[in-house]
Amino acid sequence: MKTIAMRIGIIALIGVGALVARPFLSGGAADLKVGECFDPPTTVGETIDDVQHHPCTDAHGGEVFFVGDVAAGDDAPYPTDAAFETDVQALCTPAFDAYTRLDFVTDPDWTYGYLSPTPESWADGDRGIICYAARLDGASTTTSIKAPS
Repeated sequence: MKTIAMRIGIIALIGVGALVARPFLSGGAADLKVGECFDPPTTVGETIDDVQHHPCTDAHGGEVFFVGDVAAGDDAPYPTDAAFETDVQALCTPAFDAYTRLDFVTDPDWTYGYLSPTPESWADGDRGIICYAARLDGASTTTSIKAPS
């Protein structure tokens, strides 16, 4: 009986440790969720697989405010840059405004970036877009951009 309690205690400790450490671990870019802070790519068009997660109170460069899919059929060809930009603007701009309660068009300090499928993942059915807020000057921040509830 004592060994069962000890095993349960160890499993619980590992589970709690994983939850506490999650904001400090790197993880798959496609697994980002709204409200998570991370270090975004530093160049446009860079292919990334993993990102470094951070608590939003630690220095970070981006905060996810939208996760969704572009409206394209399964057999749709890979979009042009202009088509992606149109989809991103339609999805991310209103989501930015709602998440931050700022006006993206007139805000002098913030912009957003996005992560999109590669041609290879698109061919496999990936239609996901992840939009993240970033400072216009490229500086890190140690606060969340999410508007208080």
